[in-house]
Amino acid sequence: MAALKKGRNASATSKPWRSLALILIAIVALTGGMFASGHTTPRLGIDLAGGTSITLAAVPEAGQESAINKTNMDTAVSIMERRVNGLGVSEAEVQTQGDRNIIVNIPKGTNSKQAREQVGTTAKLYFRPVIATELAGGGAAPQPSGTGEPSADPSGDKATDGASQEATDGSSASATTQGRAVTDALKADESPAATDEAGPSPSATGAAADPDAKLQEAYAKLDCTKESVRATAGDGAKATDPTVACGQNSQGQWQKYILGPAAVDGTDVDEADALLNTTSGAGWTVTMKFTGEGSKKFADITGQLAQKQSPQNQFAIVLDGEVVSDPYVRQALTGGNAEISGNFTQQSAQDLANMLSYGALPLTFREDSVTTVTAALGGEQLQAGLIAGAIGLALVILYLLFYYRGLSFIAIASLLVSAALTYVIMSLLGPTIGFALNLPAVCGAIVAIGITADSFIVYFERVRDEIREGRSLRPSVERAWPRARRTILVSDFVSFLAAAVLFVVTVGKVQGFAFTLGLTTVLDVVVVFLFTKPLLTLMARRKFFASGHKWSGLDPKALGAKPPLRRTRRPSAPAQTKEA
Repeated sequence: MAALKKGRNASATSKPWRSLALILIAIVALTGGMFASGHTTPRLGIDLAGGTSITLAAVPEAGQESAINKTNMDTAVSIMERRVNGLGVSEAEVQTQGDRNIIVNIPKGTNSKQAREQVGTTAKLYFRPVIATELAGGGAAPQPSGTGEPSADPSGDKATDGASQEATDGSSASATTQGRAVTDALKADESPAATDEAGPSPSATGAAADPDAKLQEAYAKLDCTKESVRATAGDGAKATDPTVACGQNSQGQWQKYILGPAAVDGTDVDEADALLNTTSGAGWTVTMKFTGEGSKKFADITGQLAQKQSPQNQFAIVLDGEVVSDPYVRQALTGGNAEISGNFTQQSAQDLANMLSYGALPLTFREDSVTTVTAALGGEQLQAGLIAGAIGLALVILYLLFYYRGLSFIAIASLLVSAALTYVIMSLLGPTIGFALNLPAVCGAIVAIGITADSFIVYFERVRDEIREGRSLRPSVERAWPRARRTILVSDFVSFLAAAVLFVVTVGKVQGFAFTLGLTTVLDVVVVFLFTKPLLTLMARRKFFASGHKWSGLDPKALGAKPPLRRTRRPSAPAQTKEA
């Protein structure tokens, strides 16, 4: 029995050390990851690091005031994000403000003039016939099952008549998934001759010929795996000229194209929608409805493409110089409606529908204001925020020292651990999820100081209440913890819930405040459970605290404690005397 009791006491003694060791290992591991990643400081937002903020106001065409709606504005935002990212800017923010404004924030180091031109112009959407295509790195694409025909799109996109699933002669308008192949270029208005797997030679037909030498040279040099190259591919090409372009297939591979002159303009699309086709089992599809003039153009081009072999039976949907889809056709689509089907997910179908819709949006955007934040101004704002945080932290520490005395060193150590975890995690979140520390986020970190200190105060006051009841320190620490734990968890849950709601319902910089507040709230729980409580348990075994030293903050006399609790004995029964 004595051995068992000794083992239990040893186990209980080791528990605080296990918790402290766990949080120490976490700090060391995270710090090591921070240095290994090379990002030893948090990434700063535009308001702190400097950059350009552009405000654009939507302007509808005459008689189209209702065009300013959430759907159209969200579509415009997605297009502008693609444009800015095409400049190689990975930290830009594009978001709506109100019901008719779009805010574009571009960090320093970006050509602000080029960026303003990119986001301020109307999107250019064209339907161009595909002349040639291949994977950006070269090589043939895999052949799919079910067909021997090659294609440029492994997603199996195909265009069919949206008005009827039956062709005019009664045959089915469906098609099979195609693969990918490298072919030589032919003029868009010429019919290609039969080709073998190696591709036709330039003289394969009498009428066909290669594109001009400059276009062929540009196609040979085009490396679509590089973002800077994709952003400038086909620059300067008119709608009436053939061009080169890049696009990404459903497998995430980049491929390059030679495209013919634009056959259909984006404004010829009256509307486009993503629909779940349960009748034919095609899954998610994208339907298009053309204007009267657009219907004629689309019927003409699909009629020409249907007579050709892959990949020249495909047309490329080109948005701002990038191919977003390249479906093939098997017949002329004359009904004014078309449906693109393939291996779409709901999100990819909606994205394509939005892009098609944007070509017909009766919206332009006027540049309302351009604000440039210099790095110097951003540095001043960051310095001011850090000074405010330092003042707040100093005031909290002074209060703790004055009120809790020796006990305050446990709180200060906990604050330092929380600060270290916050800094390291923010540094890692920059390269990981693109988190940028902006001024509101700094404010969230300052507010978190008070939330963290409040958790310590709750626990300390529970311990002091137990001492006031006449208990010694060690049992007071353990008895106070369950009640303090509940209060801390409820308080932090409310703070985290508020931060989560704020993050969801707001946009832009306010989200930085909400994110930081939520992160520090979670870390508060971690620090209190794994550091503050174990450390106080260990300190309660030290004579300075256990004896209630007047500078410990736990002096029973200063706290007005009751006399120590004592177990009283039940009075013994009076002795009975035996009568003579």
